[in-house]
Amino acid sequence: MKPSHEMIASIQKKLLAWYRVNQRDLPWRKTVDPFAIWVSEVMLQQTQVKTVIPYYLNFMDTFSSVKDLAAADLELVLKAWEGLGYYARARNLHRAADLVVTDFNGKIPDQFACFLALPGVGDYIASAVQSIAFGRCHAVVDGNVKRVLARLFCLEHPVNQPGVHKQFKSLSERLLDTTVPGIFNQAMMELGALVCKPAMPNCSVCPLSGKCFALNTQTVHQFPVRLPSKKVPIRAISVGIVRKNGRLLITRRRLDGLLGGLWEFPGGKVEAGEDSRSACIREIREETGIEVKIDSFLTRIKHAYTHFKIEMDVFYCHPVSGEIVLDGPIDYRWIHLAQIDDFAFPKANLKFIPLIETKPG
Repeated sequence: MKPSHEMIASIQKKLLAWYRVNQRDLPWRKTVDPFAIWVSEVMLQQTQVKTVIPYYLNFMDTFSSVKDLAAADLELVLKAWEGLGYYARARNLHRAADLVVTDFNGKIPDQFACFLALPGVGDYIASAVQSIAFGRCHAVVDGNVKRVLARLFCLEHPVNQPGVHKQFKSLSERLLDTTVPGIFNQAMMELGALVCKPAMPNCSVCPLSGKCFALNTQTVHQFPVRLPSKKVPIRAISVGIVRKNGRLLITRRRLDGLLGGLWEFPGGKVEAGEDSRSACIREIREETGIEVKIDSFLTRIKHAYTHFKIEMDVFYCHPVSGEIVLDGPIDYRWIHLAQIDDFAFPKANLKFIPLIETKPG
């Protein structure tokens, strides 16, 4: 359906009035700095607000401007991002900051197309930053906004169907209050986060309840429509903590791909018909060129990524022959355990690092 001008005006008025009273006190709402707003939006992609807040505060304290971020070593950036996940966000933000400095003299572009062309910037981030920081009239569409729209208008489009974004985007653009686009975008997202929740929407306090087709037809829990999710595969991983003269071997992942640029303990996928201990020895040999012998089992770690889960067996090992020749990793270090906080590790590694002892036994 196409909402009437009167309905749109009413939605805008009621939503903005609600937002003025009910908006959360969040650190990125206390600034008009485009860089700070940009950082917050990148962090908030696929990550909950309560998780983001301490990372955001630390990141902005470490890199207070786009020039600071561009000048920083990637390893320092990844360390500040450690544990937040989706590390491509940090790598792209770092690359984009460098382009802003070199191509735009350190000034974040206030034109949608220019900003959209930066690494890691898609329609959502471009719309959010351009509307909130510069007052540009671009509607945001995230999971919260899709849910609000789906219920408000009983939309049958599955929210997780490829290609459906344009339908939600078109409707969002129609509803957008062009006098305060940044505030309106935040109000829409806030309504989805605080009231129009996925499982337990609080319709009794919703400012748009009188306009909501799903509520008025008692079909709220039928929306948003979603395609069935595929079963998440589980991958068996084997990792070795290689100890030598009181030091531990760590390797660095390639800069591209999953967890790019992070440090980790060597290891990899357990092949079909292979046991974890054999996989640990083989993977370390293939990645580093050294032969190891397993001393003992440390722990099993379970961790979930977006499209798969892992079960990681962790072993203590010691080298018995060979010299390090890397095949896959781009760097390596023999470090003391006391140095481990100087390096950025994937979250799965962070789960077992507190258990590590340096001496074989």
